[in-house]
Amino acid sequence: MSIIRIPTPLRVYTNGNSEIKLEAKTVAEALANLIAFYPALLPHIYNENGELRPFVNLFLGDENIMELQGLSTPLKETDRLLIIPSIAGGC
Repeated sequence: MSIIRIPTPLRVYTNGNSEIKLEAKTVAEALANLIAFYPALLPHIYNENGELRPFVNLFLGDENIMELQGLSTPLKETDRLLIIPSIAGGC
């Protein structure tokens, strides 16, 4: 099973879970399965057009999936997918 690492701000929507184990062949399938288990995550991951929100970064190990095959990036059973939200702020 692949593991999705949930960042602290989104854990409120996963019952406090920091890691979720899922069966998935691609990143898109992993996200779909994650949202099937935790539907409250949907608006925090995807926009109203069903597109990945621009401030949501997904890393497979050390590599941004957008530098791989995007949401079609294949997953192996031992992979760890990290959701890393962009951080902005300041004056």
